Amino acid sequence: MKGKHCHLAAALVLALSLAAVSGCSSLLGNRAQVGGTTTPGGTGTPPATRATGTPTSRNSTPQSAPATAPASVVPVSRAIRDVVECVRPAVVQVTNQQHVNPELSQGAVLQTIGIGSGVIYDPSGLILTNDHVVIGAERLLVTLPDGRSFDGRLVGSDPQTDLAVLRVNQQGLPTAELGDAASLAVGDWVVAIGNALALTGGPTVTQGIVSALDRAIQAPPSSSSQTATPQAGSQGGRFLFNLIQTDAAINPGNSGGPLVNLQGQVVGINTLVAVSTPSGEPIEGIGFATSINTARAIADQLVATGRAVHPYLGIQYVPLSPALAARLNVSEQRGMYIQNVVANSPAAQAGLRQGDVIVSADGQTLDTESSLARVIESHKPGDTIALTVVRDGRRLTLQVTLGQQPS
Repeated sequence: MKGKHCHLAAALVLALSLAAVSGCSSLLGNRAQVGGTTTPGGTGTPPATRATGTPTSRNSTPQSAPATAPASVVPVSRAIRDVVECVRPAVVQVTNQQHVNPELSQGAVLQTIGIGSGVIYDPSGLILTNDHVVIGAERLLVTLPDGRSFDGRLVGSDPQTDLAVLRVNQQGLPTAELGDAASLAVGDWVVAIGNALALTGGPTVTQGIVSALDRAIQAPPSSSSQTATPQAGSQGGRFLFNLIQTDAAINPGNSGGPLVNLQGQVVGINTLVAVSTPSGEPIEGIGFATSINTARAIADQLVATGRAVHPYLGIQYVPLSPALAARLNVSEQRGMYIQNVVANSPAAQAGLRQGDVIVSADGQTLDTESSLARVIESHKPGDTIALTVVRDGRRLTLQVTLGQQPS
């Protein structure tokens, strides 16, 4: 989506552009070796040549391999090609169309507002994508790499995790296999597939490695308009958890597309990319995908009920820093300062007050801005958590029974 780059600790933008047959792992096999380097589970650890920047040709022997490689060794370039041939047919372009009134006499006109990606994961025509790809859509057009197009129906969306499920009324479509992100390790090879920049000719393919796991990032706040790139990290943006960080290029238009391991299994849904530092210096090679384990669980709820259920505390808060603590005249240097308690919420019923500082939850110290949200999100509605708060210099422990997040 075109618009200004935006900043916080590192500026992030939703990778949305404005303007495989099922069972790939069985077809590709459980590769014991890729590029001459042993890879448990077949996810693929880069060979030594990657670290030096030396390309590994599909027709050459990797430096780390013996002169005569065993038959089970698959060059990385060949492995990636096989994965692409298997998965790419199931990666779709999702076109978000909305009525726009250009103040002309004929009235509102249906126009393309944004273009993203999605992946068909079920033979019944179910497609995983991002919520920010489909938000506000009045018509969703789903286009396959083979050129076929179908109207898509929104099954359900979840702004909290930035995930959505669509359905097309068509049988016999290619599907991609969902894998297990828990099997990933830092250094594993991965492939990102999506409709970068909405270029004609089908999805773009990029490759890289898993740079880090279990990242927590504050995403841009939800918006009902896609006329500008949402401000990443802006106040009010929700936290996304269990993210896979990768250096595989993720560009505008990649949102909702799959991140795939070398077994041809989808291990993540591409969502965010870092673009610049707070001072405006460009950032390269830092993108984020939602773990497929998170995406699968949310998708199951969306298909079953049309919505996902999340726990709810009912407070507005800011993370404390020494500077903010001095300005607020509170003794604690770290924790979450409660700015407001929602009336009749679980927090209010448990006795939390404006001005309290939450210093721990479930016995875990709250030392990062995402700490409290991560603890809450690890629970389900109806669970009781213990919150340690500081009030007027005294420490109190309050038991809070979490509710269900309002729609």
